[in-house]
Amino acid sequence: MTEEVYLLEMKNISKEFPGVKALDDVSFRVKKGTVHALMGENGAGKSTLMKVLFGIYKEDAGEIYVEGKKTKFPDPKTALENGVSMVHQELNQVLQRDVMDNILLGRYPKKGIFVDQKAMYNFTKEIFDDLGIDIDPKSKLRDLSVSERQMVEIAKAVSYEAKILVLDEPTSSLTQQEVEHLFRIINLLRDRGCGIVYISHKMEEILRISDEVTVMRDGKWIATEDSSNLTTDKIISLMVGRDLTNRFPPKTNSPKEVMMEVKNLTGKYQPSVQDVSFELRKGEILGVAGLVGSRRTELLETIFGIASHSEGEIYLHEKLVDNKDSSTAIENGFALLTEERRSTGIFGGLNVRFNSIIASIDNYSTYGLINNKKAKEDTDWVIESMKVRTPSQKTLIKTLSGGNQQKVIIGRWLLTDPEVLLLDEPTRGVDVGAKYEIYQLIIDLANRDKGIIFVSSEMPELLGICDRILVMSNGRVAGIEDVENLDQEKIMTLAAEYL
Repeated sequence: MTEEVYLLEMKNISKEFPGVKALDDVSFRVKKGTVHALMGENGAGKSTLMKVLFGIYKEDAGEIYVEGKKTKFPDPKTALENGVSMVHQELNQVLQRDVMDNILLGRYPKKGIFVDQKAMYNFTKEIFDDLGIDIDPKSKLRDLSVSERQMVEIAKAVSYEAKILVLDEPTSSLTQQEVEHLFRIINLLRDRGCGIVYISHKMEEILRISDEVTVMRDGKWIATEDSSNLTTDKIISLMVGRDLTNRFPPKTNSPKEVMMEVKNLTGKYQPSVQDVSFELRKGEILGVAGLVGSRRTELLETIFGIASHSEGEIYLHEKLVDNKDSSTAIENGFALLTEERRSTGIFGGLNVRFNSIIASIDNYSTYGLINNKKAKEDTDWVIESMKVRTPSQKTLIKTLSGGNQQKVIIGRWLLTDPEVLLLDEPTRGVDVGAKYEIYQLIIDLANRDKGIIFVSSEMPELLGICDRILVMSNGRVAGIEDVENLDQEKIMTLAAEYL
């Protein structure tokens, strides 16, 4: 009997970075025409393993085989040319250019010495039509939502006629409707014989879409199982090495008197928020739900002052506040955790200490000199209280896992001692164990009388930790209800109110 030839086989892969062994003798195999889920907590080594495959990192030990042939890609370009595509969790796109430019970057069709714009358009349109994506190839990428940009990146990966497609947290910013669309694309590619590596922390998705699941922990391979043999509880136990009995911590906060009022807030540049009014109480976790395009992010940005408003007022403790920019907002006791961690959250080329203290830098500066002792002490607090996995304070933040980067950013804002925290998708791309820690942290902050506005695309977490949920629809408030009066169906009905 001949030995089965796998589409992809990675054997005994090891990779070290200064102070940490990211991969320790990991083996991973993908069959043709299957979806193979790769799971583990943040820092488990999932993305690192795929970056070794894609030629971003060079393995210290081990071998890679594609269709039985020993392979080593020196760079991503070579990987793409050999049928291996990867859609990264953090999108790498040229926002100033149009969609078809981004799809064909580095491989423009030519007519003589000129770029053939018509061929670019037709190529992109054909890919979009095949995948059922309704986006104009001539649109500027900066004008698209995060979810639309994610679909563009997936289409780009598919356009290389990939034999192996790696999707790293592909649904982190997608609505349920868009998730269903993505799953149709995945099933289409699987039926064509593509091998898909699907990295996600969303258990329900994994059990639904995957054929096999591999779990990693602390840079090691733990198990590979058929999806049909797994349950959510079993996956979590393999991931964290222990049973996690509750998905959400017990709610111990008690909302008190009104601390903030937003009255008739309307964005200056439409489309944006329109005539939005609501109250936020001390110690309250107010969720914000809505479909993509509902202007949830714009609501937070307008409150924080990085998006202008033409009408409306914001009161904090009955005092009118004018957050004309982010610096004023911070002085007024507001903090904003942005949705896109990489582009608007971290300073990737700088270390953990800098990223921890930057929002409150004036507290560490005397006559232009930084008080390194205080900066070190506060960064230690961030690392310990947020449970950040990092070799040291001087480690570049871009080398940390996505979840650990997120914890540093949350710690950064807590050092400013804000009264109102605006959290935009704070658990995006974060594993189940780290999510629980972030939920607990949010509840602890509410117990300290902080007011928290929590935007999320994951309705179970809104229902799991919020006191009330404000549902946005096309820039307007469609309803505000106590969580006891809501379920996912009612939220979706409200979210479609003004469409």
